[in-house]
Amino acid sequence: MDLMFYHLERQPLESVLPLLLEKTRERGWRAVVEVSGEARKAALDDALWTYSERSFLPHGPDGEPGCEAQPILITTGTANGNAAEVRFVVDGARLPADLAGYERIAVLFDGEDPVALDAARADWKRAKAAGLTASYWQQNVEGRWEKKA
Repeated sequence: MDLMFYHLERQPLESVLPLLLEKTRERGWRAVVEVSGEARKAALDDALWTYSERSFLPHGPDGEPGCEAQPILITTGTANGNAAEVRFVVDGARLPADLAGYERIAVLFDGEDPVALDAARADWKRAKAAGLTASYWQQNVEGRWEKKA
C-alpha cells in the first residue's frame, strides 16, 4: 500500500484533487474521498461537476441511492462505501485507523493552515510508528509534484 502526503502550497484542493482523481480513474481504480463535514462534501461535489469543460469525473456523495456504485464517492465517514482501491483524505479529515484493502491512500493538506499542518504531521508520525512506508510530496515552482521524503 502506498501512503502519500501531498502538501498543498501553490494550488487549492479544488485544483489538485480532480487531477489526482483523473489519474486514479485512468488506472481503473475506484476512489473514496473523505472530507471533514457535510458542507464541504456538498461543495466538493459541486466543484467536481464544474472543474473542467473537457473532462468528466463520475462521482457522487454517500447517502444517495446507488452511491455504492459510484467510481468516486465523497463521504464524511471512514467506511469504504464503494469498494475503492484509493482513499483520499482531505480538508481536515484524518487518516483512518483501518488502512486495509487500499492500494493507495493520499492525504492532501493545506500548507497555509497551521491546524492542517499539525494534523498531517501527527498522521505522518502515526504512520511511521506503525511501520508504514509513507512519502511526502510538494509542488515545485512549475507546479509539478516532487518527492521530498
